[in-house]
Amino acid sequence: MSLYRDEGIVLRTQKLGEADRIVTLLTRRTGLVRAVGKGVRRTKSRFGARLEPFTHVDLQCHTGRSLDVITQADTVRAYGSPIVDDYARYTAGTAMLETAEKIVIVEKDPALRQFLLLVGALRTLGENSHAPRLVLDAYLLRSLAVAGYAPALHDCAGCGGQGPHRSFAVHAGGAVCSVCRPAGSTSPAAETLHLMDALLRGDWPEADASQPRTRSECSGLVAAYLQWHLENGIRSLRLVERA
Repeated sequence: MSLYRDEGIVLRTQKLGEADRIVTLLTRRTGLVRAVGKGVRRTKSRFGARLEPFTHVDLQCHTGRSLDVITQADTVRAYGSPIVDDYARYTAGTAMLETAEKIVIVEKDPALRQFLLLVGALRTLGENSHAPRLVLDAYLLRSLAVAGYAPALHDCAGCGGQGPHRSFAVHAGGAVCSVCRPAGSTSPAAETLHLMDALLRGDWPEADASQPRTRSECSGLVAAYLQWHLENGIRSLRLVERA
C-alpha cells in the first residue's frame, strides 16, 4: 500500500454506491486527483463535511488500482462558507472549479501554478473585495496564460506587428492587425482590451474603475476565448451570465 499526503482544493464530488463519494481535487504537489471517500455520505462520517467543493483540505491517501482512497482529511480553509450565500459569487466560483478540472487535463501531473492560482482566486472571491465577474475573468485569463494560451492583447497574434490593434479573433489567438484579420473577427472597444490586460496583469485599481459596458464585453471575449481553447465547454458560465 502506497501512502501519500498532499493538500488540495475540492473541485467536484460524485456519489458512489450507497455511502461513498468520488472526490476530484486539484492538489499542490500531485496535480489533479480523483479519490474515493469511503462512507463520507453517512451522518457519522469522520470527515465527510470536509470533502465538499470550495474546501481547501490537507489529506492522506493511499494509491488504488483505478482510484485512490482518502484515509484522512483536515480542513485548511473552507472557502465555500462566504461564497455559497451569494449567487453571483457562487456561480463565479463554480465556473472556476470546473475550469480548473478541465484545463489541467492529465491526472497526477503536478500543476503547482494552477493550484496557487485557484487558491488565490477563491480567497479573493470570498473576501468580496472585487466584483465576482472581474475575479472570474482574471482567473480565467491567468489560468489560460499558465496553460500556454495567453491571448495577444497588444501586438498582432498573427504577424507580431506592433499594436494596439482594433480587431480581436478568438480562433487566431487574440488581437490582430488589418492584414491578418480573419473572417469572424470582432472589433471590441479599446477599453475592453485594456481591461483584459489589466486583469491579466493583476492591476485591480484599473479593473475596478472600468465601466459596466466594458466589463460585459470583456466577459464575453474571455468566455469565448476560454471555450475555444478547451475541448469541452464550461457549462457553469451559463449560470454566471444569468447572474
